Amino acid sequence: MTANQLKAPEQQANQLATHGLDLRYGDRLIVGGLDLELPGGAVTAVVGPNACGKSTLLRGLTRLLAPAAGTVTLDGSDIHRMSAKALALRMGLLPQQPVTPDAITVEALVRLGRYPHQKLLSPWSEKDQAAVEEALERTGTAALRHQPVDQLSGGQRQRAWIALALAQDTDLLLLDEPTTFLDLRHQLDVLDLVAELHSEAGRTVVMVLHDLGQAARYADHLVVLKDGQLAAAGAPADVLDAELVKSVFDVDCRVIPDPETGTPLVVPKGRAVRRTAVSV
Repeated sequence: MTANQLKAPEQQANQLATHGLDLRYGDRLIVGGLDLELPGGAVTAVVGPNACGKSTLLRGLTRLLAPAAGTVTLDGSDIHRMSAKALALRMGLLPQQPVTPDAITVEALVRLGRYPHQKLLSPWSEKDQAAVEEALERTGTAALRHQPVDQLSGGQRQRAWIALALAQDTDLLLLDEPTTFLDLRHQLDVLDLVAELHSEAGRTVVMVLHDLGQAARYADHLVVLKDGQLAAAGAPADVLDAELVKSVFDVDCRVIPDPETGTPLVVPKGRAVRRTAVSV
């Protein structure tokens, strides 16, 4: 056997991992002792009931919340040992409730995504503008470029912030509830965009979602949290079943193949069955 044959297989780039991760708000432990690997080159959906730690985990993965214990690594390197600019060139983020600067237009907001790429005394380049234009087009916000962000509808504002994250042009994109405020049509548009970014540009995506059917349809990898602990992780078809949904969400259901995609589809049991279960 040759030396090359003895080499371990290379890990996919853009792999995030947590090692014994504790995340707290004050004295309150939200995520405890979490060991987790998020595959590079894949779309991962993080799901779970309200207040289970989904958004807190994303804050920890992006260095917005410092660990009380444990580490977060990107391709094996502790993200807290990386410079802010180096991390911003690797990782783009759409937070759950971004704060919009006063009176800023959509295009000016999206241009902020190019900040990590700027160098001292370097002028705004054609590449920068091209990235902004592509982000506006992909999110359907080009016609809104001159509108103040604070005068947009909730759905339009959400798409503008997604455009900023796209303009940052990173290989790793983290989205905290990207379909919030969007009607069904625009939810699907955003999730289709995520799928395109993955399939066409090879981007690694980690997103927090509430809808289990959408998570199973669009994600390669599913992370299920309950009370700040890992309940399950793996391919949606491997982990999403009626027993898991009952255990994590306390919902009686059937899990059947989606007639369009074959991915798992959660169908809650009828009202009479649910009322019987509550009364028992």
